[in-house]
Amino acid sequence: MPTAPAPPTAPPKPTWEPKQQEPPYWLRPTIRIRLTLLYGGMFLIAGILLLSIIYMLAAQALHVGSELPFKIVNGQVTSDVCNLPEKASPESFNAAMNSCVNHQRQQALDTLLNRSLLALVGLSVIAFAFGYAMAGRVLSPLGRITRTARRVAGTDLSRRIELDGPDDELKELADTFDEMLDRLERAFTAQQRFVGNASHELRTPLAINRTLLEVHLSDPQAPPELKQLGKTLLATNERSEQLVEGLLLLARSDNQIVERKPVDLEEVASRAIDQTRGEAEERGVEIRGERAPAVVQGNGVLLERIALNLVQNAVRYNVPEGGWVEVTTELQGGQAVLVVSNTGPVVPAYEIDNLFEPFRRLRTERTGSDKGVGLGLSIARSVARAHGGRIIAEPREGGGLVMRVSLPV
Repeated sequence: MPTAPAPPTAPPKPTWEPKQQEPPYWLRPTIRIRLTLLYGGMFLIAGILLLSIIYMLAAQALHVGSELPFKIVNGQVTSDVCNLPEKASPESFNAAMNSCVNHQRQQALDTLLNRSLLALVGLSVIAFAFGYAMAGRVLSPLGRITRTARRVAGTDLSRRIELDGPDDELKELADTFDEMLDRLERAFTAQQRFVGNASHELRTPLAINRTLLEVHLSDPQAPPELKQLGKTLLATNERSEQLVEGLLLLARSDNQIVERKPVDLEEVASRAIDQTRGEAEERGVEIRGERAPAVVQGNGVLLERIALNLVQNAVRYNVPEGGWVEVTTELQGGQAVLVVSNTGPVVPAYEIDNLFEPFRRLRTERTGSDKGVGLGLSIARSVARAHGGRIIAEPREGGGLVMRVSLPV
């Protein structure tokens, strides 16, 4: 017996939510509308208060001014305010009374003016204070956005504004900023993941090649030609390892330093000099200079890399005979300063900026060299920026360079 066909299934529900219809622009609680209502309401309230105060003052002044400045007692006119003649013609007496009434009215008007000015000054002070408080309330979301941006720039990209309140321009700005931070965080996370993967994928084969070459070179029965080829390949492999390490360090040092610890630049410079002293003696370069304690907050390994790169470059790019390298550290103007100066070839001022570009050297670009891989100054600049400092290079009179690293204390 044939089975009955299955009833048709309902179509799947859409997985997306329809976009909500936005209200017209003139109905949205925008900043312009809110400020218009706020300051218009403040002006209306201030006007009502001022009119009320003027009305009360005017009523009081009219009440005072409407009082007769004289009295009729026993058929005679007496006054404590006016100087009325006791015996005078009717014309003179009327003129004296008119003058007295006008004087009384002028006094009332003067009193009204003085009190109105005092009321205006008081209302102005209240209006400015109220306006300042309301402006701070309206602009408080903007301050929150600014503080979050500073925290993001100084620490990490995981912070968000998450501004609540009416759907106005500031909330739209905060939401856009949060979306930008999401994209930046994903981009930096992908970069860190790529750096980690590249570190593993590139170091492993180079380490294997180095091990194999060292094993073959240790064979006493290997022919001289093979040993010479092995030495050449080992030097090339070592250069590749230095290049990979430099690229990975350059990628890491472009970000801000999250975990900071006290680091003394004097100790950092001394360790860099100890690591370079053997090479300096081989090249006949004297290392000198006085170093004073200069403690900064940062990463000791990266700061040591700055000093090491600068000292190595100063030793390697020096004069053949009688050269020297001077390394000093000090506190100057609220900053810790590391200065590395050396003798060497004359460097034109227009070539200074090119020295900080990756793979660029003086008068040679992207070419091999036994002095390095062309990343030393690029790494030094990136590390200095990550610590909130900067590095400046200046040509030295007579040849050589003066490298100055300034870091906030």
